Amino acid sequence: MVSVGILSHFVRKGLSVQSFKKGPDFIDPMWLSLASGKECFNLDPYLMGIEACCDSFLRNSCRDNSRLSLIEGNHGLHDGIDLDGSDSSAGVAGILETPVLLVVDSRQTNRGIAALVMGMQAMPPKVNIAGVILNQVRSPRQEEKQKRAIEKFCNVPVVGSIPMDKELVIPERHLGLTTVGETADAEKFVRNAGERIAHYCDMNTIRSLFNEAPSLQRIKIDTCETTTYAKVRIGVFRDAAFCFYYPENLCALRNNGADLVFIDSLHASSLPDIDGLYLGGGFPEFFLELLSTNKGLLTDVHEKVESGMPAYAECGGLIYLCRRVAYGGKTYSLAGLLPFDIAFQSNPAGHGYLDLKSRTDSPWFRKGVPVKAHEFHYSKPVMQGAECTYQFDVIRGTGITGKHDGLLYRNLFASYGHIHAIGNPEWAETFVSLASDIKTKGRVAAV
Repeated sequence: MVSVGILSHFVRKGLSVQSFKKGPDFIDPMWLSLASGKECFNLDPYLMGIEACCDSFLRNSCRDNSRLSLIEGNHGLHDGIDLDGSDSSAGVAGILETPVLLVVDSRQTNRGIAALVMGMQAMPPKVNIAGVILNQVRSPRQEEKQKRAIEKFCNVPVVGSIPMDKELVIPERHLGLTTVGETADAEKFVRNAGERIAHYCDMNTIRSLFNEAPSLQRIKIDTCETTTYAKVRIGVFRDAAFCFYYPENLCALRNNGADLVFIDSLHASSLPDIDGLYLGGGFPEFFLELLSTNKGLLTDVHEKVESGMPAYAECGGLIYLCRRVAYGGKTYSLAGLLPFDIAFQSNPAGHGYLDLKSRTDSPWFRKGVPVKAHEFHYSKPVMQGAECTYQFDVIRGTGITGKHDGLLYRNLFASYGHIHAIGNPEWAETFVSLASDIKTKGRVAAV
């Protein structure tokens, strides 16, 4: 909410700000995009690699004459997989030489909060903590104690103090915040966040912190529009049920010759004229009544995939392609392409990064290729002895079975993992080439 508020305030002041989200999140970037008026891009060292993160940051920071770039971290400043912290928010800040505005939870401490800030300063990788914002402060007395302690012992200015404020809360559910598309008056909420953050924080000082970062060299930007005649038309489910797509994935498909056709899976009665189908993640479980009663689209998807049309499904897309889903005490029939049902549980069935290794050659991936992905799902397949062919062995994470992920059927690939096109540069080219091959030759790959 602090990031959303800062973005909203500066944009209303006429500044052009490019936002980034460290990590693999989909929902936070939706809110950051709404607040900035520009597409938010992820910076994830695990999925993308350090060099690719730097390249993406440089390229996208120079878009649309942006004067400022704001990166929202994830988890704690020093949290990450690697012990050296290279993939943490601090690691990204260190690589990009950006100052850090540290937001701390004030609720359970007073002067002792300075010890927390000092620890953040001392722990490697060391970064420039240029300011602190106290969050969810309980009283003016607590605020004064914390401010004096931090500024004396840490030599860092406290540039804001935010009390408990119910107007700065977005409802949450099992995968995080409610999405922008499902939130009534989302734009009004963002404007309000900007006003309240500006009331609680010294925005002039926060603006000056951006100047502590080194200037970026202006470089040529690759656009997301293909410059050649589109080879294929790829349909993309994009609506309230399916909304988890990295912008670079869609960009990569376009740059490889795909004309993207967005499809509303809740209301479209059939597929448009397309050569391939991309089913992303999201929240199909909250729209099962609409999805399951939309028989025309379900039947069309089933028939087109059976006939050999390439389809790539991630998490929510995998759920859409199964036989049945049990959720909320009801059972819903879906596309029936995958030979299992889906059940939901109260705790995550898979949550975190996936480390995968391709176990076979397929139209999608070569044997032996390592792939990094991210998963976050409360659902799991009810296999009931189903015979399946899988693309990957799971080295780290859960995937579909705990041991395998990436179910293969004809020209369909279905996975619980979300991959990032920057970390998997051959993915988009493969997708477009497969769709083009099937379109021109009418060949159905046997898997």
